[in-house]
Amino acid sequence: MLSKLCAAALLLCASMASHSTVIFGEDLDPSSSNANSIAANASFLSQLVGVGTEDFESFSNNQSGPLVADFGVAGTATLSGSGEIVGDDGFGRFATSGTQFWETNENFMITFSNAISAFGFFGTDIGDFGGQITLGFEDGNATSLMVNNTTSAPDGALLFWGIIDTANPFTSVTFGNTDSSDYFGFDDLVIGVAEQVIVGEVPEPSAFLIFGLGIAGLALSRKQTKK
Repeated sequence: MLSKLCAAALLLCASMASHSTVIFGEDLDPSSSNANSIAANASFLSQLVGVGTEDFESFSNNQSGPLVADFGVAGTATLSGSGEIVGDDGFGRFATSGTQFWETNENFMITFSNAISAFGFFGTDIGDFGGQITLGFEDGNATSLMVNNTTSAPDGALLFWGIIDTANPFTSVTFGNTDSSDYFGFDDLVIGVAEQVIVGEVPEPSAFLIFGLGIAGLALSRKQTKK
């Protein structure tokens, strides 16, 4: 689904003037190299400096919320609501680094101790039952966005979604699911404050792809699974 990555890159370039960027990449083939998702993650990280990633490895298996993750300069992120920490569950959800991730099928919220200007994550097995993920941002005004994931996707699909908005920092994100029978995995959360956003030219999409394919830290070898 390279077209989805290109469309996201075009959106990114067009939106820089307003300081708001949405980056998205999706891979539907569980045996693929995940080039679109990795490249989208790389383009997101290339615009940030000094940020951390929460991979949920420090939490206990089957632990439910609230979970508090420390992001240093960016403050803390508290995850609460429906879901729990699991390992590879054999149903298409998996960790994108390490062995653990947050698994849910309903609503959950992430609340930030500081106003956040950058937010990104990997999602696995989203949309195989036809559901789509909704995101509600709270910055004094409620803003809703829909993740453009493919509905009726195959088991084990992978996506990366990120937003950078220095003009409208937000203090919480609420995840919704248009189909509560559709479980999905959430992993490798990245957040950043405005001071961690790099102001400058956006690299070409081809540069995103080359850089993304060289990332060594992501454990994204796909797992053939059955629902």
